[in-house]
Amino acid sequence: MTAHNEELLKGTLDMLILKAIERTPLHGWGIGERIEAVSGGVFRLQTGTLYPALHRLVRKGWIAAEWRVTENNRRARYYRLTATGKRQLSAELSTWARTSMAVNRVIEGMN
Repeated sequence: MTAHNEELLKGTLDMLILKAIERTPLHGWGIGERIEAVSGGVFRLQTGTLYPALHRLVRKGWIAAEWRVTENNRRARYYRLTATGKRQLSAELSTWARTSMAVNRVIEGMN
């Protein structure tokens, strides 16, 4: 991930992680892969960025973790959204929509 992407992610990393596991629980590697794939490779989360964020979200109660066996027959922690996490995701998506709309208005208004 470039420095530019890392800067952008500071305010959005939690939202991206919560969105990645909204429909189905994933292990950490899977979360990183999903975010990278959906972003078209723009966001490549390093383990030093992703795993501390996952641990922080568990502490906040927004996600829960449990050990499962992966499709490759390995044990991994799978993360799922909690009810509190669903409410937080909804709030963050609303904030993101307002913020991105405002940024777009400023950019378009200065052309």
